[in-house]
Amino acid sequence: MVGVLGAISIMSHIAYSQESASKGSSYAPVDIREDFAATMARMKKDKPAVMKRQMNLLADRYDLDNRLPKGVTMSRGKPIQEGVRAKLPTGVTWDQLAGMSPEDIQAKELLPKGFLPLPHPNHAEGGMVFPKFHIDEIRKQEGRELTRFDLDFGLPDHFLPEFPASIYLTTPPDLGGPRASW
Repeated sequence: MVGVLGAISIMSHIAYSQESASKGSSYAPVDIREDFAATMARMKKDKPAVMKRQMNLLADRYDLDNRLPKGVTMSRGKPIQEGVRAKLPTGVTWDQLAGMSPEDIQAKELLPKGFLPLPHPNHAEGGMVFPKFHIDEIRKQEGRELTRFDLDFGLPDHFLPEFPASIYLTTPPDLGGPRASW
């Protein structure tokens, strides 16, 4: 009996291994056969198409206009953007969505695309992508170069925080935090 179970286990493992091998792998190869100069040339050539695809995705999901409310700024004076920026599906209003259950929204596929995860502009390569003003400031302060040859940062600067972004260790008093008593 044990021999039969062992044979069945081995046969199923072999069948599974053969099926997995035929599907390929989602992992990038560790033995890259393309030299760096060829990789760089290929990726530089592909950059306009990669950026066009990403900018089309952003424009499809979000209102990217620079709309500024009067008198509303970040801590150091950069204007904050006004309004909801996720685009709604055609023919749907926020009030209609508010009146629907989550199940209805899901069943009718009406969730605004702006609430879906935003993919990396070049997912296969990955890596950090920095806004131009960040790259320029790091270059000025530290002499390091963070510019990528294969893609640029896609979100418009007017949606990003001031550089460097403010970090509050406590909630500011105007937002309900503790008030200094000295």
